[in-house]
Amino acid sequence: MDSRSTPVYKFRFKDCFIGAQMLFVAFGALVLVPLLTGLDSNVALFAAGCATLIFQIITKGSVPIFLASSFAFIAPIISAVNAWGVPGTLCGLMSVGVVYALLSMLIRIKGPAIIERFLPPIVTGPVIMVIGLGLAPTAVFMALGKTGDGSAVLMSQDKALIISMVSLATTVLVSLFGRGILKLIPIFSGIVVGYIVAACMGLIDYTPVLTAPWFAVPAFTAPEWNWEAIVFLMPVAIAPAIEHVGDILAIGCVTGRNYMKNPGIDKTLLGDAVATVAASVVGGPPCTTYSEVTGAVALTRAFNPAIMTWAAFTSIILAFVAKLGAALNTIPSPVMGGIMVLLFGAIAVVGMGTLVRAGQDLMEPRNMVIVAVILVFGIGGMVIEVGAVSVKGIGLAGIIGVVLNLVLPKTAPPQDASGS
Repeated sequence: MDSRSTPVYKFRFKDCFIGAQMLFVAFGALVLVPLLTGLDSNVALFAAGCATLIFQIITKGSVPIFLASSFAFIAPIISAVNAWGVPGTLCGLMSVGVVYALLSMLIRIKGPAIIERFLPPIVTGPVIMVIGLGLAPTAVFMALGKTGDGSAVLMSQDKALIISMVSLATTVLVSLFGRGILKLIPIFSGIVVGYIVAACMGLIDYTPVLTAPWFAVPAFTAPEWNWEAIVFLMPVAIAPAIEHVGDILAIGCVTGRNYMKNPGIDKTLLGDAVATVAASVVGGPPCTTYSEVTGAVALTRAFNPAIMTWAAFTSIILAFVAKLGAALNTIPSPVMGGIMVLLFGAIAVVGMGTLVRAGQDLMEPRNMVIVAVILVFGIGGMVIEVGAVSVKGIGLAGIIGVVLNLVLPKTAPPQDASGS
């Protein structure tokens, strides 16, 4: 790769517009997580900006990547908020950052290969599938115009289906046939088109936008100690930790740099860890490296890591625009439901792809046991109670997968006909 593509941190005012463009690419995914989980969208914007700056400080401004709301936590956050409320959930989300930090320390001591031992594809693949399929009914309920649990009807099914299917179709078509920057924002496109359709049908109440002030401090929320939320959410960190490694490899391929060595995957994971803790402290969702922004970096060849500093500043500034948050909260439920149908299914497909790429033989008894137990425990609603603490859902699936992988004997490789 030529020297012009070598990323060197240069903070220049002229890059502020490119940074804003990077945030635009991330915007749809960034705000989708709080909109679906009950967290505050403006706080999520503030948390994403701070998380990116923290990551840059820890990695010494060497990696041109943006951190924001992680899709992997949508399903578990929804379940946790219903069970323990937002403050208790935030306590559990802080523990996710602690898991990242412990993995970072382990990698620093033992090397990156240690991840393969504890988190091989036979564990991470089905856990990711559980994350995607665990709340599939929620997506369907919202697409039909109901609340996420299906207990109440928000609008007629006929109108809801039109809106949700238009949102779904737009997201699919943009992801398949979009060009340039447009191809990188399928979720944002689906939200916009679905919102316009709902507006044309007279289904949007603009009162909250009109009454909201232009500028206000985001509604920060402090965590409250909750052991159950910690036990439930800590294992969820398995999937995004693996995703982090893949994203760092991807941005390295784009820029021609080996970030696994410099600054090191332990440093990048530590940056993600501190960023996630910081985001949870103020009431935001856990953060992860955004592959959409990596795609924008590849498209624009804007390799200067300082561009992400401008994206972070823009995100923090927008967090104080109260009318933006109010406008986001007027998005009808079916718009979100249509996108969730694709999103949750896509996450499950990523899990299947993890198994396929690893060449796992799922008919081999050991592999079948691990995958089967993870899927049924995670999706079926299995609950294990230890004293006053109950472990269930994705958290239980992750713990069981790691334990089974460590305790079940490895299958001996087949011998050839000579017995050698």
